Amino acid sequence: MSTQTLRRPALLLIDFINHFDFPGGAALGRATRRIVPAVLRLRERFDRAGHPVIYANDNWMQWQGGFADLVAACREAGGDSGYVAERLAPCEGHYYVLKPKHSAFLCTALPVLLHQLRVDGLVLAGVATDSCILATALEANMREYPVWVPRDCTAAINSGHKSRALELVSQTTKARITGSAATSSWLRS
Repeated sequence: MSTQTLRRPALLLIDFINHFDFPGGAALGRATRRIVPAVLRLRERFDRAGHPVIYANDNWMQWQGGFADLVAACREAGGDSGYVAERLAPCEGHYYVLKPKHSAFLCTALPVLLHQLRVDGLVLAGVATDSCILATALEANMREYPVWVPRDCTAAINSGHKSRALELVSQTTKARITGSAATSSWLRS
């Protein structure tokens, strides 16, 4: 991805608002907690540059609630879930979409939102690298969005799952895989 040609990249934060109450969830919660500082710095860079920050989150099959309900439930749960939700909850001016499954594009308004915001590339951060990040990267590629995945802003149940997924994303979508600090050189308002 040639980031120098992007005029309006969006930061897509995937499944950070999470109960981590599934097999492997405790390990994923710990891994997610470790990446929160890097994600906060990345989100701050996007906010300062005036580029969109969009949350895409599983709705946990709760068809009668909204995004604020998910955040409140995680805060209430405490532990890694509460820690992450407290620090990474959307701020004023951020966008969000709820999704029923892995990809941020599947059955959501994300394509319409990206079009309306005139987004020309996506930076993907979130969990799990080998599931929802991978699925979203593949769909973004099918929609011809350049993709960048900062490796220090994704988490998986273990480092092997994360490494294999990032390698697959790089090979199949030609996504740029670097550290999040690389945004300093190209992310401008």
